[in-house]
Amino acid sequence: VQLVESGGGSVQAGGSLKLSCEVSGITYRPNYMGWFRQAPGTEREGVAAIRRDGGETWYAGSVKGRFTISRDSAKNTVYLQMHSLKPEDTAMYYCAYRRQYCTWPPALNDYTNWGQGTQVTVS
Repeated sequence: VQLVESGGGSVQAGGSLKLSCEVSGITYRPNYMGWFRQAPGTEREGVAAIRRDGGETWYAGSVKGRFTISRDSAKNTVYLQMHSLKPEDTAMYYCAYRRQYCTWPPALNDYTNWGQGTQVTVS
């Protein structure tokens, strides 16, 4: 299983970015996909998640109303649309995948596969 993120970059405060994560090497569609972020010196934190059953979504309080997670099942791709970006959103953003059912939303340790990350810098 391989996850490849893209779409990161540098943007001014108030700007927007859209991250993509393409999953390959899977036989079955993941039940859960998530986005996490990690700034230097901090722990990795959950940002958003989406489940295949019903498309239910979850967001961290700090991004609710500004970020939107979505998926294109045909392309095995999950997106994170980010608006009204703030300097505190600066971090490495990672996508994560889990095939098996678990409690919702999955915790960091529930995810089984991770991408290499894409850097988002807001100034």
